[in-house]
Amino acid sequence: MTKNKPKAEGQRDEAEGQDGGWGWVLVGALFVSTSLVFGLMRSLGIFFVEFVQYFEESAQAISWISSTGLAAQQFFSPLGAALCNAYDARVVVMTGGCLAGLGLILASQATCLVHLYLTMGVISGLGWGLVFTPMVATVMANFTRRRALALGLGFSSIGLSSFAFNPLFQLLVEVFAWRGALLILGGLSLNIVPCGALIRPKRRSKSPEKINSESKPRASILHRVSSHLELSLLFERPYITYTLAVTLLNVGYFVPYFHLVAHSRQAGFSEYQAAFVMSAAGATDILGRVASGWFSDLGHFRLLHLLSIWTTLAGVFIMLLPVSSLSGSYPALMVISLLYGFCSGALTSLVFAVVPMIVGVARVMGALGLLQLIESGAGLLGAPLSGFLKDVTGNYIASFMVAGSFLILGTLTMATLPHYFSCKDPPPPQRPSPEDKDKSLQSEVEPSVTERSVI
Repeated sequence: MTKNKPKAEGQRDEAEGQDGGWGWVLVGALFVSTSLVFGLMRSLGIFFVEFVQYFEESAQAISWISSTGLAAQQFFSPLGAALCNAYDARVVVMTGGCLAGLGLILASQATCLVHLYLTMGVISGLGWGLVFTPMVATVMANFTRRRALALGLGFSSIGLSSFAFNPLFQLLVEVFAWRGALLILGGLSLNIVPCGALIRPKRRSKSPEKINSESKPRASILHRVSSHLELSLLFERPYITYTLAVTLLNVGYFVPYFHLVAHSRQAGFSEYQAAFVMSAAGATDILGRVASGWFSDLGHFRLLHLLSIWTTLAGVFIMLLPVSSLSGSYPALMVISLLYGFCSGALTSLVFAVVPMIVGVARVMGALGLLQLIESGAGLLGAPLSGFLKDVTGNYIASFMVAGSFLILGTLTMATLPHYFSCKDPPPPQRPSPEDKDKSLQSEVEPSVTERSVI
């Protein structure tokens, strides 16, 4: 009777975790938290002019503030995943929300650029890194059939908040100056804390870590650190292949966000027309995230195949962006931008939804953290490479051609995954259960005990 009780409880928890009602509450928490991370991060450019005028520094020096925040968010993502594996995702996300708000509040009292690097860059970036990966992994763990739709709905807040935050931040700067605006944004970021509080703590099974630590303390510590970071994934070919594909995709993905407006201006369109092109692409980006998630969950095609299709189409449309503007046709540029925005939004949710199929749901937290850490360098490389090609050639044609080719190269890399051409998903790898680990560790410890007794 006592042996069957834990098993029944485990089956009940697993059933509740699959597309359950509380999972949609967590989708709402992901919606709010991602808007307060990436939506806020995208809108910090409102403070760019204010910082240049106040600190009397170059634009390049000011631009390192947002770059430091983005790099810190991706760099600390594995730390957030490891802490969630070691402790509890609820505590980690709530701590990240406090750090994100604290960094912006301290930034409102900055007297030099170094203060902004440390506050808005490092402290807030650390908080963002502790929020995003755990929230995404928690939502994926609560959904099975509707996982892509759940992520699409959660990520749709990035585009919506980008539209809403830009005029809001401009109004705050005009009314309260940049110091008062940052103070208000710090308080706004503290809303991440209740989002983290909505995460239900999970029951952890007992493991013989005390026995292992007594026999081999150093090996036990290294093993626990490696397991929390999921470093073993770096030695598995499917995960390395998929990470490489996403990294290549990431090189060209952000190029239109940085240079499409400048390219449109260079093509002879007005400031209003150039800005509206990017806004229209952002609108279809929102539609693409939701539509892609809904269609993917119908189950007609494998998620990996749909990701390949959306990635290839996004790459093709990026390559077509300069072709449409060369003809001087604004409607042609608008149509291509709308199609690019839809495809770029459609692939975003699937990038994360495919990860559990590569590594299994049990290791998705660490897998997402390592993925963001590895792809962070590619995201920072894309814009400088595009700018370099523009300086060499004098226009953005080569920049968009190379950026689109990186997305197509990422699709070709995904095609080398095992069972890629199969019509059905192979069973995901399963992590050994705690009971199996207990048996294996007991088998290792028992011989040493018997030898001591004999001696």
